[in-house]
Amino acid sequence: MATNCDECVNYVYDEECGYYICLVNLDEDEMYRFLQGTNYDCPYYERDDDYFLAKKQ
Repeated sequence: MATNCDECVNYVYDEECGYYICLVNLDEDEMYRFLQGTNYDCPYYERDDDYFLAKKQ
């Protein structure tokens, strides 16, 4: 299952740079797979969904 960075907690907008960045330090192999295409299955993906967290309580 590929992850969508737009929905990830670790994908934030950096106002200083003017674009979105990932807060996780990917190693060289992970970065290569990430840059190659849309089917990257990120092991650090955390869904940014407040409703999802509320359901678990």
